[in-house]
Amino acid sequence: MTIGSNLRVAVLGADSPIGLTVVRELGERGVRVFALGRDQRALARTSRHTHAFALIEKPLAQWLPRFVAANDIGAVLAISEHHLIELAAMGPVIGKCRLLVPEPDKLALVLDKPRTLDLAAGLGIDVPSSWQPLTGEDHAAIAAGLAYPVAVKWADPNAVSARLGAAGIALEKVEYANDASGLLALLARYDVVGIWPLVQTWCPGHGLGQMLHMQQGRATLRFQHRRLREFPPTGGVSAFCEVVPLAEHAALMERSEALLSTMGWEGPAMVEYRHDPASGRSWLMEINGRFWGSLPLAYHCGAHFGWETYACAMLGEDAAVQGRSNAVAMPLRRARYLIPDAKGLVMLLRDGKVPVFKRIGAVARFIADFLDPRVRWFVWSWRDPAPLFADLAGVVRKLWPLGKRGTN
Repeated sequence: MTIGSNLRVAVLGADSPIGLTVVRELGERGVRVFALGRDQRALARTSRHTHAFALIEKPLAQWLPRFVAANDIGAVLAISEHHLIELAAMGPVIGKCRLLVPEPDKLALVLDKPRTLDLAAGLGIDVPSSWQPLTGEDHAAIAAGLAYPVAVKWADPNAVSARLGAAGIALEKVEYANDASGLLALLARYDVVGIWPLVQTWCPGHGLGQMLHMQQGRATLRFQHRRLREFPPTGGVSAFCEVVPLAEHAALMERSEALLSTMGWEGPAMVEYRHDPASGRSWLMEINGRFWGSLPLAYHCGAHFGWETYACAMLGEDAAVQGRSNAVAMPLRRARYLIPDAKGLVMLLRDGKVPVFKRIGAVARFIADFLDPRVRWFVWSWRDPAPLFADLAGVVRKLWPLGKRGTN
């Protein structure tokens, strides 16, 4: 569907496969896309759907209005949470340009995991038992009474990253503890800053993501997938994932939509669960109030959330898009982010605790997946090949000096 080349949209965060996917969705429909990235290696820079590329300058609040005015931008979409936070603080518009980002209070709510989990529990959604360590508590006594293993992660990573960085402490996405002593040792790392991550009971199963685009309290587009492999394997980015038909987990999808509606959410979001096939239970982990890492899978299955976000906000076609999207039968495809997938395999092979037969099986699956006709790729596209070649060239340039020094 070609809309016309007079529409101009800026995609803030064109560095990743997520940003590249949004650029492709818009460009394929005739939108003039201005891809904005942090450096020249941005994946979308060389895409055939990028009308122009520009480096993001700081401070964003001063640079972006000038860029919008100079290029007659009609709308801005953002990929990362830190850009969403900055844009939300700038208000809904810059001149005649609309910033397609959540309202500040709604964004703050989804970034606050304890508040989100409390709200979900009130709607009948299963949530893991959680403990937020605080100053003055007897951490040892509380830790002794928990059920193990536990997952440890920050309630709002964006709120603590600066303090941790100033103390020289790395921001970990998720860590695990198998007993009280292991948990206390992990928490002790943060005593110097006086803030601690959230502790949650570990939930068995695999990652299940339910993606929705919300418009005026209802979903105009739905999609869901399961994670097959992650990097790092203990929990991280989706490296290999597959579509889950909408006929499955239908009741859970209704609760996900009700949760987002109760929050007053507008736009795209992924409601992330841990699903245990053995028991049939699903526990809410968090809500990603942004475009998510596995967005390329949705794109390859015809669920175009970048376009949905733009069309519903700017063109008023939400009713037509809703009917068209929900009538489409999703092909049963998989999508692979090759470099993280390969890194995950290497990490597994180096883990001496993993039995040999499991390592051999992992290698066999890794190779066999190249022959699976269902598999699509996070970056590679026959219709838009340049981003992959540019990315590979960047890898070679990065490695060449190392190889050159090694010959001296």
